[in-house]
Amino acid sequence: MEGDELVEEPRQGAPQGGEGRTEAWQRLSAYAYLSAPERLEYVAVMRVFCGTLLADLAVPDVLAKLGRAGGAGAGLDAETLTRRLDELVRWGNLLRSTHTVRASSIAEYQRSRSRYQLSKLGERVQRGADEVLAGADAAREVSSELLTLVDRGLGEIAAMVATPGGADPQQALERISTLFVQFAEFAESVRDFYAYLGQVLARYDLDGAEYQGFKELLLDYVEAITEDISFRAPRIARHLAGVWPHLPALLARIDGHTAGIGALADGLPETRVQRSRGRDIADWEGLRDWFSDTGGHEHGSQVDQLRDATLRALQSLLANAKRMLRSASGEMSRRKDLLRLAAWFDAAEPEEAHDIAVAAFGLYGARHLGVAPDPDQSVPAYVSWWTGPVVDVPVALRERGSRTPRGRAASAEDHSAQKRLLMEQARQQVEARQAAAHELLSASGRFDQVRLGAAAMRLLLELLTTALGNARLRKDAGDVPADSFPANDFPAGGIPADGFPAGGIPAGGTPADDGSRVGDILLDGAQASDADLGIRLTAWRSLGRHTVLRSVDGDLTVDDLTLAVESLPGRSGSLPMPGEASA
Repeated sequence: MEGDELVEEPRQGAPQGGEGRTEAWQRLSAYAYLSAPERLEYVAVMRVFCGTLLADLAVPDVLAKLGRAGGAGAGLDAETLTRRLDELVRWGNLLRSTHTVRASSIAEYQRSRSRYQLSKLGERVQRGADEVLAGADAAREVSSELLTLVDRGLGEIAAMVATPGGADPQQALERISTLFVQFAEFAESVRDFYAYLGQVLARYDLDGAEYQGFKELLLDYVEAITEDISFRAPRIARHLAGVWPHLPALLARIDGHTAGIGALADGLPETRVQRSRGRDIADWEGLRDWFSDTGGHEHGSQVDQLRDATLRALQSLLANAKRMLRSASGEMSRRKDLLRLAAWFDAAEPEEAHDIAVAAFGLYGARHLGVAPDPDQSVPAYVSWWTGPVVDVPVALRERGSRTPRGRAASAEDHSAQKRLLMEQARQQVEARQAAAHELLSASGRFDQVRLGAAAMRLLLELLTTALGNARLRKDAGDVPADSFPANDFPAGGIPADGFPAGGIPAGGTPADDGSRVGDILLDGAQASDADLGIRLTAWRSLGRHTVLRSVDGDLTVDDLTLAVESLPGRSGSLPMPGEASA
């Protein structure tokens, strides 16, 4: 059924102060990006995701869409955008996608391995934010014509349930769905209009023209709305009284005819189903309470509350009329003067603005002490001293007004503990890289059979990136003798199964087989080494070969390349094991 939604069911017995409070806190965190300093950038990113359905986007995709949309997010770079996306994931607005990454290069793999998709809560929050930004201060017109349609629809439903044999379930479902959509739109327009009316009438500085306009608004428009609701409410209440005895059987018949997504509730015990409006008895109770007082509400029905709100609006209008009468005796509002002053500030240059502030408020420049700010901290000129960073004033200057030091000079600070900590951290890093190098040497030639650790995978990608950066493409000038390539350049297990070609090794020292050429182009010098670790990685072109690098962080497929890791000449067996390095 269209409109049904799946909503996560809170666990049974969750205390309101424990897990229930934690769940509420997590949901409210989805609004955090709307109050962050970079709120405009976050809103631009969320609009990109809200413009797609069931799509996961990587950082390059989001950057491209932001560039086409323009605005606050167009100037973001990849690194900053990644931080923004990670924050949205932490707040619950986005989810990390499980999409499988297929990349043709290392750089593309690193850019595309993190993909994001929109969460349901994030979509609702952004949709509400866009509605607020689109017309939060506008006066919304009350859709009073929908009230007539609600009256007519309830009359048709009352006639259907009164016929012999009961109402047709499909026709009843169509009438009920249409009825509650019309009622929800009408009720929302009434709430928005009266909220706007209360905001306007709370002003105490209405001038004559504004007062005249709002007086006509109250006397004409609000009165017409109140009269229409007062006329339709008894008719709607009578229709509801006729439908109410037949309502449980009618809803049961509709559920038997069209279960909708509610049929999943039995198979998903931890998930509750939010059904379409009008499918539950609670929706009908809310409709009845809107038009008639059933005794369950302290302030009566919504119709009664509308009458009270209209009366309070008239009282506010009279209060403004009394204020305007008092203004004739000299008690004038300063609103226009303040608006004129604000316009002067907006049009003035910085120096002129200081002069205007001094003339208007008597605020003069602060007298600064001779204390230099932190040289590493740059504070823009437009930052107010009230919210800007403070400068520490020396005790001698603050208490005695003198910078002259007294007493014995302090002893030199001992940094030996910090030095030991840094040396220990450096030793651990060296041991970790040595262990990764040993792991690569042992796995060379059989990368598709082992799963590397995270440190070994990072070291392998570092060497591979450097090797591909050192490689040179050149025209094929013919093969060179086999003895031009050192026999010990590749350890056992590091040479591909098909071996070297019978004609020898190509120039440049790069192993080659039939897949080493791209037309007449050779890959030359694709090597990278680390003298401290004593290892070297060599890559050569092998058309049709797919080298799979497996690690605990994920798998990476390198197409048309063969990789080999070996010890540097003269370093075989000399690479210290982890823990043997001296501090």
